[in-house]
Amino acid sequence: MNSNDPNHFPLRDVAQSPEATARYLADVQRVLLDIGKNLETLAHETRVHLRDTHVEGDRWYHARLRAMPVEKALGNVLKNLNSLTEGLEKSAYKRRSHDEAVVNTARDRKEKELERQRKKNPQQLQAAPNSPQQGAPSQNSGYSAPTSIYDLGNRESA
Repeated sequence: MNSNDPNHFPLRDVAQSPEATARYLADVQRVLLDIGKNLETLAHETRVHLRDTHVEGDRWYHARLRAMPVEKALGNVLKNLNSLTEGLEKSAYKRRSHDEAVVNTARDRKEKELERQRKKNPQQLQAAPNSPQQGAPSQNSGYSAPTSIYDLGNRESA
């Protein structure tokens, strides 16, 4: 496709392949993890600077109390970034499992259709003419099969 084509969407090809989707999400995750490292460094340096900033008349814990909201905000950003990278991993896995489910669904539907055909037309699937009939009871079992639960008391034993 031409990049000047108004119907060209750059991620359409990526979305159509689970492998390409996984590669793209891994690249995005790699970038986010690099950003996360920088944010962790920033959070640490900010914490050190803010806790060392004292005003005349402060008690020893005042600088720490003033720093806590900033530290918490940066901590939340890091937590959200970690959740985002975990979500990218999960998305790549779900994308691959979707394609597997599509393949399995088609196969399962074919199997169910064959089973329905067997139930509708059992005569067509009989064994070879020289083999014993499939539905006939076995003569050497030693027991007669009860036909209902009320016949259980009248069963013959060996």
